[in-house]
Amino acid sequence: MHDDRTLVEARLRRVLDERIRPAVYPESVPLEVAVWHAPGEPVPVAEGLAADVEPITVGSRWGAPWGTSWFRVTGTVPEAWAGRTVEAVLDLGFDENMPGFQCEGLVYRPDGTPVKGLNPRNQWVRIGAPVQGGEEVRLHVEAASNPVVMDYRPFTPTPLGDLETAGSDPQYTLTRMDLAVLDETVWHLVTDLEVLGELMAELPVDAPRRWEILRAVERALDAVDLQDVGGTAEQARSRLTDVLAAPAVPSAHRISAVGHAHIDSAWLWPLRETVRKVARTAANMTALLDDEPDFVFAMSQAQQWAWVKEHRPEVWARVKKAVAEGRFVPAGGMWVESDTNMPGSEAMARQFVHGKRFFLDEFGVENDEAWLPDTFGFAAGLPQIIKAAGSRYLLTQKISWSRTNRFPHHTFRWEGIDGTRIFTHFPPVDTYNCSMRGAEIAHAVRNFKDKGAARHSLAPTGWGDGGGGTTREMVAKAARLRDLEGSATVTWETPSAFFAKAEAENPEPPVWVGELYLELHRATLTSQAGTKQGNRRSEHLLREAELWAATAAVRTGFPYPYADLDRIWKTVLLHQFHDILPGSSIAWVHREARATYARVADELGGIIDAAQRALAGEGSVPLLFNAAPHTRSGVAAGGARPAEMSGRTTRAERPDGGHVLDNGLLRVGVDARGLVDSALDLAAGRETIAPGRTGNLLQLHQDLPNMWDAWDVDEFYRNTVTDLTDADEVTPGDDGVTVRIVRTFGASRVTQVLSLPPGEKRLVVDTEVDWHETEKFLKLAFPLDLHTDRYASETQFGHFFRPTHTNTSWEAAKFEACNHRFVHLQEPDWGVAVVNDGTYGHDVTRAVRGDGGTTTTVRVSLLRAPRFPDPETDQGVHRFRHALVPGASIGDAVREGWRVNLPGRRLHGAGEVAPLVTVDRDSVVVTAVKLADDGSGDVVVRFHEAHGARAHATLTAGFPVAGVEVTDLLERPLADTAPPAVDDGRITVRLRPFELMTLRLKRA
Repeated sequence: MHDDRTLVEARLRRVLDERIRPAVYPESVPLEVAVWHAPGEPVPVAEGLAADVEPITVGSRWGAPWGTSWFRVTGTVPEAWAGRTVEAVLDLGFDENMPGFQCEGLVYRPDGTPVKGLNPRNQWVRIGAPVQGGEEVRLHVEAASNPVVMDYRPFTPTPLGDLETAGSDPQYTLTRMDLAVLDETVWHLVTDLEVLGELMAELPVDAPRRWEILRAVERALDAVDLQDVGGTAEQARSRLTDVLAAPAVPSAHRISAVGHAHIDSAWLWPLRETVRKVARTAANMTALLDDEPDFVFAMSQAQQWAWVKEHRPEVWARVKKAVAEGRFVPAGGMWVESDTNMPGSEAMARQFVHGKRFFLDEFGVENDEAWLPDTFGFAAGLPQIIKAAGSRYLLTQKISWSRTNRFPHHTFRWEGIDGTRIFTHFPPVDTYNCSMRGAEIAHAVRNFKDKGAARHSLAPTGWGDGGGGTTREMVAKAARLRDLEGSATVTWETPSAFFAKAEAENPEPPVWVGELYLELHRATLTSQAGTKQGNRRSEHLLREAELWAATAAVRTGFPYPYADLDRIWKTVLLHQFHDILPGSSIAWVHREARATYARVADELGGIIDAAQRALAGEGSVPLLFNAAPHTRSGVAAGGARPAEMSGRTTRAERPDGGHVLDNGLLRVGVDARGLVDSALDLAAGRETIAPGRTGNLLQLHQDLPNMWDAWDVDEFYRNTVTDLTDADEVTPGDDGVTVRIVRTFGASRVTQVLSLPPGEKRLVVDTEVDWHETEKFLKLAFPLDLHTDRYASETQFGHFFRPTHTNTSWEAAKFEACNHRFVHLQEPDWGVAVVNDGTYGHDVTRAVRGDGGTTTTVRVSLLRAPRFPDPETDQGVHRFRHALVPGASIGDAVREGWRVNLPGRRLHGAGEVAPLVTVDRDSVVVTAVKLADDGSGDVVVRFHEAHGARAHATLTAGFPVAGVEVTDLLERPLADTAPPAVDDGRITVRLRPFELMTLRLKRA
């Protein structure tokens, strides 16, 4: 037989595009359209429905950036269409290549009942099947003219990312507003041909199945009368019946399709627009569930569910009904799909507490899985948190974006820092926006790395990022792929059903130990410094507010602010979403975030002040309140008393114009340029700074990544560096015992103050940067005279080791990494810590000197200046605090990290305030002291072993205890864990390295 394969395939493409698809709507009549443009922010539905409208015609421009327009469409079904299926086709000006990134709409009936959402791949509204001739049609569309921020030149700086700079030019052209007859037979023929054509293209050219499909397609095309597609569509479909009925081979890969719409809680749109995106998608999906009995849809992020409940009660009613039927599934059990690298220990725990509790309270549903398809890497402390929340599984897709190394598994157990293992799945389809295309399904099969041991994978199916969800076309394709020769089988299933099957077939999968590092998007650890500092400050203020309010409630009857703390926690958790905290959202999002963090700080400051005043009482005794988990200045953790002062600091001038700071523990040399050329640990007689090098060195790099400007820093940024060594001023500080340095560079100015606190072995570096650079990266470097092949970075509930060398491509790829409050480097008998109060990104490199010694350089990432998506990223004034701690053990690093983030608060009162709880071992760190969320008055204490060793500790309650329970993060007793004994308020616990524990103490 002659090889005519390419001829038939080309014929299929043209006939589909030019004849069959256009015949899906063979007849149409225009609708009458009128519009009201809301003058400001979105209005309530009732107001939009009642607004006075003006006529508008197809072809007209509409929609200022971020505006809302209410379209009213009216018409009459022609009498000749009686008994047929009729739809409204409403094209607001869509680009079908940009679902979720353009204008969108939510369709309402005149009584305010939501119908469904409109987006570039979902432009239809069913009028009737069948309709009656003469039927009146009246619909309202709440249309959002969201501008396209990331266009076909995706990283071009644009003012469209903020309402204040976006202008008022109309963004869209009204394209089609018709009533149309839907020829369902032609629609099904389109789907048949698409499924078979896409499958055929993925099969080997010499495979018999490919040729069987080719000949069937050819026969179907022969049956189509190009001038009467509708009249011949059924005959064409009949010629495809056999190839569509051929069953899959028994060994076929099995895909669990989960209806999905990954909706970024903010990204290229503000939070307020996400509220509406979620409503549109939820309306769409509940409508699709009504039409498709096999379809299952899962939605994560309890915050998004809460938005629907609060802002769209009419959609919420439909959602609740679908949840009760088990087909609209709460997924993930987190408040938002947060970043997991930067959130602190308690914040990461509370993501699960508030997420799971919402689904339990609203639906009685408890999730077994963490659902994080788009998060930019996963911290090594996360497995223990997932387990402590009562969950068992993790799903993500993002690791497939890594640029250097291919992750070796798709299904595996992920082991965290404490030894906890979580069953984890990476969908081999390599997208969280699967559309059931043949290329996607075939890629999942080829890509699946666990062949032989397993044959199940999951495909999150539906348009996401900006929402939209699954379409009827995707459902129709999945139906044909349920059992089709040459393809994986596809079945709609819930996440829990998939995980149960995957774990049952592969109960002992491979194990991956340590962080799941994404070899991409490393700059998200630095971009938008103000957002990151707001997060860090809020986390620690929440700790203080809970601690002092709980202490005051137990001691004085102070009214514990349950509702306020719940609300503030949810606000902070929302802003940990994986495009807000990482700094990858538009300017509008970060402008609002900074304002929100300021309000949070004011409100929490008020709670803290009120609780401390209740505890202090009236008096003139100077008290230092210590919220850190370790004693400071003689004040116990969680207590207050007069501070004990010890030692003094001196400053002397050097002959070379430099300075020497000395507090008896540490002697620091500062040269005439303001650089630290010596940091001598006096007790150890050990120099910290490497020979011939200087610390406190600011370094400036060019920083234009190949793509993803706010997200990425590419390794070649290191090729160009400017050491900022010129100083405008190096002078004594106002107090006489500090050194003040001023530098200017480009259009920016840096002011630093170096200080040695009396009685403390740490050099504090306070840095203020008035930053006006673009596409630059600012680092603060400390070259250390220290030889080690690894270093520790703090993560949730412990720390994690990374190599200082680049032996393999896996190690080389970690050229920018995340820490929380400290990094720590150590030789067997001596170490150094670098601690911070609000930065996350850093790098560590090593070099061998001519004298044979090793210089290990720690660099802290301070600021970047990408121009997309926020062209003014980080312009303005920023303040940072870092400390260099010579001679530090890992315990010192832990303590100093807490110290710099929780400064003491001073207040006059009647006398000492005893801690509510104490722990007798420094390695056991208390991360939360609070009252139980259920309002019972029980005291909840959460703590962990922080040094990486076993611990035997005694926790002592400063109040009568009637009983104690070990609980999960949701403060529920652990059925398989015996409660520790209580002896006069003393509770003895044993912890493995990095183990997390929550105790619930019932007050007597």
